Amino acid sequence: MADIQVRDKLYIDGAWVPSTGSKTIDVINSATEDVMGRVPEATAEDVDKAVQAARRAFETWSATSAEERSKYLQRIAEGLQARTMDIANVVAQELGMPINLSMIIQAGLPTVTFSSMPQLIDEIAWEEQVGNSLVVQEPIGVVGAITPWNYPLHQIANKVAPALAAGCTIVLKPSEV
Repeated sequence: MADIQVRDKLYIDGAWVPSTGSKTIDVINSATEDVMGRVPEATAEDVDKAVQAARRAFETWSATSAEERSKYLQRIAEGLQARTMDIANVVAQELGMPINLSMIIQAGLPTVTFSSMPQLIDEIAWEEQVGNSLVVQEPIGVVGAITPWNYPLHQIANKVAPALAAGCTIVLKPSEV
């Protein structure tokens, strides 16, 4: 078996914390069927902690300006761009996808998604007069997102980026497959 990456913590409330459970999920190289990584399996208690943290964070994040949110989203895009090869290689192994496609789809599209958000934020009519009424677009709360196995980072980006752009916080559950 090749060297494996073991992640023994979950990202909750702005920090890497241990799961309250002891179970793990193996990440399998689809070409060799070797275990290439291992991650903790979150418990219901872990999910509750994540939701509580997201609710607390919502108070601050929802109050940030659209301009400030744009800056954060652009920084995420830049971070993804800087790690394109790392992301493409890992996802190609996990999914059994050719590296050139993984670079475009699995690493490239998430970068494009995050980098397009600042322009979309600028185009949104956050307040609009409709007749005698004022329609105000505002953050609604915590978003719960579940992503599929076949486009892991791409689908994460497609859920996380718009939620953050809108001023919402998010709790994400990636696929176990």
